[in-house]
Amino acid sequence: MILATVAILVGLPVLLWSAGKFVDGASGVARHFGVSPLIIGMIIIGFGTSAPEIIVSVFASVQGNSGIALGNAFGSNIANIGLVLGLTALFSPIAVRSEIIRRELPIMLAITFIATWQLLDLNLSKDDAFTLLGLFLLLMGWSIWQGIKGKNDSLASEYENELESGATPVKANVVWLLAGLVLLIASSRILVWGAVEIATHFGVSDTIIGLTIIAVGTSLPELASSLMAVRKKEHDLALGNVIGSNMFNILAVVGLAGVIHPTQIDSSFFYRDIMVMVAFSVALFIFCIGIKRQGRLNRLEGGAFCLAYIGYTWYLINSAFIG
Repeated sequence: MILATVAILVGLPVLLWSAGKFVDGASGVARHFGVSPLIIGMIIIGFGTSAPEIIVSVFASVQGNSGIALGNAFGSNIANIGLVLGLTALFSPIAVRSEIIRRELPIMLAITFIATWQLLDLNLSKDDAFTLLGLFLLLMGWSIWQGIKGKNDSLASEYENELESGATPVKANVVWLLAGLVLLIASSRILVWGAVEIATHFGVSDTIIGLTIIAVGTSLPELASSLMAVRKKEHDLALGNVIGSNMFNILAVVGLAGVIHPTQIDSSFFYRDIMVMVAFSVALFIFCIGIKRQGRLNRLEGGAFCLAYIGYTWYLINSAFIG
């Protein structure tokens, strides 16, 4: 038990730090070869912020711990909206100015509905997983197209500012890219082992561990980047990071987990956790799409997200660890 706790306390910070270095290195290398800031932001940074979820879920699936894989993916989406955007909006209301973000919101909602529909039979099959991965490839193609034609979008200028502020020599970027990837893999294996051991010790499902400890932990990069973005008045960047991460989590993380280890899910996971994710996603869409007004997530709405997330997490802990 002590060793498992140490594994999580060490593995999680190393995972988050290495993910950041991996993103910095990949972004710097892409920038060196003339890739546009918008493409770097939508694809490389979007992929990188979901790297903890992807690597953790892949290793969990390989080891047969599908509960951690799916709990991590869907739990991270819940944490991204309820915790990350909720706290960020409390700090500073988030205005939606980017047309790309306005297009991504319905896409994110559609992807959420598709995954929910797939799991109505409480089974994540290989066909379901390959469908998600196929949609992921389509999303990548759409993102590249938006990156090519959306150079004047406000999101593009915010990514440009971020990349210029963090410019480093290409050799250093290559080193961080490789080192970050190696540490991502190593820390993920340590984290998954520790999570499984703790779940076994307390007699709770690994799904609950994935939904709580690991989901919150792997959402910390989104929290840090979103808070930093609104501090710089880069509101579209704060929202775009979360929307991109949520789409990556469903399509890439769940897709890869299902291909590696198709699995049955518990009905409580569907009717409790997936429904919470759907409710949060619908609420975010309504708040931010801005019908007849500029879309924005204000402090009241952010506070509502935070309270809902706290209530949801308390219920999980109370039912799993106490009741």
